[in-house]
Amino acid sequence: MQKAILEALRHELLTRSPLDALPNGVWKRTGALNTWGTNAIEGNTLSREDVERILLEQKSVANRPMPDVMETIQHAAAFTKLVERRMAPVRLVTVLELHEEVFRGIEVDAGQWRRINVRIAGMKHTPPRMEKVVPMMSRWEDEYGRREMLGEDVLALAAWMHFEFESIHPFSDGNGRVGRLLLNLHFLKHDWPPVHILPPDRDRYLRCLVRAHDGNLSDLEGFLRATMARSLLDLLDQVGTRRDELRPLRVLSRHSPHSAKYLGLRAGQEELPAIKVSGDWHSSERALRTYTAIVGRGARRTRGTKDFPG
Repeated sequence: MQKAILEALRHELLTRSPLDALPNGVWKRTGALNTWGTNAIEGNTLSREDVERILLEQKSVANRPMPDVMETIQHAAAFTKLVERRMAPVRLVTVLELHEEVFRGIEVDAGQWRRINVRIAGMKHTPPRMEKVVPMMSRWEDEYGRREMLGEDVLALAAWMHFEFESIHPFSDGNGRVGRLLLNLHFLKHDWPPVHILPPDRDRYLRCLVRAHDGNLSDLEGFLRATMARSLLDLLDQVGTRRDELRPLRVLSRHSPHSAKYLGLRAGQEELPAIKVSGDWHSSERALRTYTAIVGRGARRTRGTKDFPG
């Protein structure tokens, strides 16, 4: 996904609404999606419908483990507070507070650095010994602040800060959820919307983290670009104009120089911003216009076509 495409969609979103002024209903829906995704990939048993019932409808769900319900409610509250936190620097106390907010009453060491040595299931990488956690997290804090001050590319810095945090694994449990909250705090600090890592993303997400141990963060950055494209499309669909409405590619192709098959190929290659809905790729007129203007390549139809109506 080209950065220029993401920048164009981001610009359009911010002209519609600053991130801290999104309608309450939009922000709550965003928080529910983020909470379901980040918890589900860690084994939380609540379905997306369960999470939306709890967070959006303020209703209870039956026969679900209490810790899973508490994680849902507390993570959603921590996610909402990220908007307030974005004006302050990311400090070690920020990390501890986020862990405590999510796992209060669930983990006995909520809000505390781990005092045990741990291994990460399914990974060759072994996190540092417990006595190295605080010194390494202090270096992480300093290096993040230095790179941020130097104006490093937001998505590249996001990949670095997330990978380094997960490598240190500073808590006995909950590192993934806190790491993803920190990731989204970073994006919000720089006026980018939060990204959502969902159950279908889990295997690729973990592979990206594994590959980053070889010293190459490009896969992780590419993954974050793809998730950012989804977030931008989703939010624009809710607060944008008719040109931001998500539609199947077969519908968009009727007024495009590209065929539906070609657009589907480019969506699958993560060149065209798109979201899969019930197995079909969806995008928007604006995203397709932006892609065509910036990329400007690909098979073109031989028959006459019209551009999108104004």
